[in-house]
Amino acid sequence: QVQLVESGGGLVQAGGSLRLSCAASGGTFSSYVMGWFRQAPGKERESVGAISRNGESTVYADSVKGRFTISRDNAKNTVYLQMSSLKPEDTAVYYCTARPSQFRGIVTLRPSKNYDYWGQGTQVTVSS
Repeated sequence: QVQLVESGGGLVQAGGSLRLSCAASGGTFSSYVMGWFRQAPGKERESVGAISRNGESTVYADSVKGRFTISRDNAKNTVYLQMSSLKPEDTAVYYCTARPSQFRGIVTLRPSKNYDYWGQGTQVTVSS
C-alpha cells in the first residue's frame, strides 16, 4: 500500500510560480509512474501530467504544456510539480497519484481510473 502526501499549495498571483511536492511511503517508489491531477469546483478531475519510473520521460496536458514541469527524486521518494506562469484557471485541488508500470522509461497520459493510489490533495488558488 502506497501513501502519498502532497504539500506546497497556497495562494499565488497570476503569472507567479509554485512548486508542489508529493512524498511517497509504503512501496517501492521507483516501481510507479507518478501523476498529477487537478479538480476545480464543479469540474471533472483532469490529468495534469505524469512522469516515468526513471524520471526520463514526462507527458503533459495541453493546458499546462510549457508552463508546468514534473520531476522526481527516487532517492527521496518524492515527485514534484513546478508550476510557472500561473493563470486563474489553474485554480484547483491538485492530487498526486501513482500506478505500477513495467516500463522504466515510458509514460503516457492515462485517465484517473488507471491510477491506484491518491494523495489527499492540496489547494492551489491563483488570483487575477
